[in-house]
Amino acid sequence: MSAFNPRRFSRPETLRHIAPHHLLEFLNPYREYLSSRKVRLPDALPLDGLDYDALCLVLLNPDSHTPPEIIEAMFYINGLATPEGFDALQNAIEGTDLDVEIPPDATPSDLAIQVWLKDPALLERLHAEQFLLHPRSFEYFRTTRSPVPPFVEPHVETIRILEHALDEWFVKKRRGRTSRVFVFVKPDFVWFLVRHGEPFTREAAILEGESTSVHYRPEKYDVLVYDPQSGEIRMNARSKGEKQLYREKFGFYLFGDVHYFDGQSKFSLEPLRLDGVGSLVCSDVTGMDWVRLKEIHFYLGGEFQEVEILKADDVFATLERRGGFLPDRAPITRCTFEIQFSDSKVPRMVTISSMNKAMFKRDDDALVLEDWMRKRGFIAFEDWDADEEEPLALAQA
Repeated sequence: MSAFNPRRFSRPETLRHIAPHHLLEFLNPYREYLSSRKVRLPDALPLDGLDYDALCLVLLNPDSHTPPEIIEAMFYINGLATPEGFDALQNAIEGTDLDVEIPPDATPSDLAIQVWLKDPALLERLHAEQFLLHPRSFEYFRTTRSPVPPFVEPHVETIRILEHALDEWFVKKRRGRTSRVFVFVKPDFVWFLVRHGEPFTREAAILEGESTSVHYRPEKYDVLVYDPQSGEIRMNARSKGEKQLYREKFGFYLFGDVHYFDGQSKFSLEPLRLDGVGSLVCSDVTGMDWVRLKEIHFYLGGEFQEVEILKADDVFATLERRGGFLPDRAPITRCTFEIQFSDSKVPRMVTISSMNKAMFKRDDDALVLEDWMRKRGFIAFEDWDADEEEPLALAQA
C-alpha cells in the first residue's frame, strides 16, 4: 500500500500557460523521475519534443515514487494561477529584490512558477491567505482584560514557539507535528491562519493500472480573527478541543495569559420581539441597503423538544397584515434574514441561531453585519451563565 500525501493537481491546462523556459527550469530537477514515467524532457528549448499530455497524466496520477516537491509546487502554482493571484503576487514582490521577469505577455502561471522557484515560502503564504476569504463558521470569544491591552505583532520566533506548542496537542490527537501559523495584520483586524494535519485517511486509487489505496494525512486550515479594539476573537475550527487549544495558546503566547480569551460573546434575538420591524433598520449602516426577516424559530421544548417555525417572504409584513405580533411565550432560537448588501446585486441569506458562531463569505461582510447587529442590539457582551443555553450564532448562506 502506498503512503504519501497526494496533492490535488486538477488543472493540467496550467502547464500550457507556462512559458517554456520557466517550465524547463522547473522540471529539470525531476528529469530522472519523469524519464522513469516515460516522459522525455528535452535538454534545451524549444520544448517541441515534450509530450504535454503524458506530463499531465503523470501529475494527475502521482504514485509512491513521485517526488512530493513537484506535486506540492503545482498545487500552489495552480492556486495562484488566476487573475486575482496574479495581482496578489505582483503586490507581494513589488519593492523587493526577487529576481523575476514580468513582460507584458506574462501569464499568471508564468509569475507563479517564477516565485515558487525563487521564494516558495512566499507563494505558500499567498496561497494560504486565500483561505481567509472562504465561507466558514466563526465562534466568538472575548477577553476578560479591562482595559484591552495594545496588540503587538508577534515576532517570528514567537510564532515558531506557538507552532511547537500547538503541535504538542495535535500529536496527542493523532494529527501530526505539521502546524504552521500565518499572521496577516490588516487595518481593523489581525488574521491568523493555522494550517495543520487531520487524522490519516485511506482512499481507493489506481497505481500502474492496478487497484490499490493511498494512505495520507489531509490538510486543514483554521482561521482566527482578532479585534485589537474590543479584545474579541472569532475563530473557525472544527472541534471544541481545537477552539480551546487556540484560546489558551494564542492567549498565552500573544498576551502572556492563558485565560485571556475566557470571556464569551453573547448574541440576542430579543430585539426582533421588542422593536419589531424597527430592529431591521439599516439606514445608519454603511454597506447595507435593506434587511428582511424570512424565518423565525421559537423553542417550545417539552418531551419532544418542539420548535415552532414562522416562515414567509416577509415575516413582519405577514404579521402586520394579520394584525399580530411576534409571540412572547417562547424563546427565539433562530432566525433567517435576507440582506441586500450595497456591493452586490443579489441579496444574501443570513441565519442567526443558538450558538455564538458566524459564517461570513468575506471579511467586509463581517464588518457590515457586525456593525448592524451592534446598532440594533443583537450583539451583547454581558457575562452569561455557562449553564444557560449557548449564546446565539450568526451564519451566512
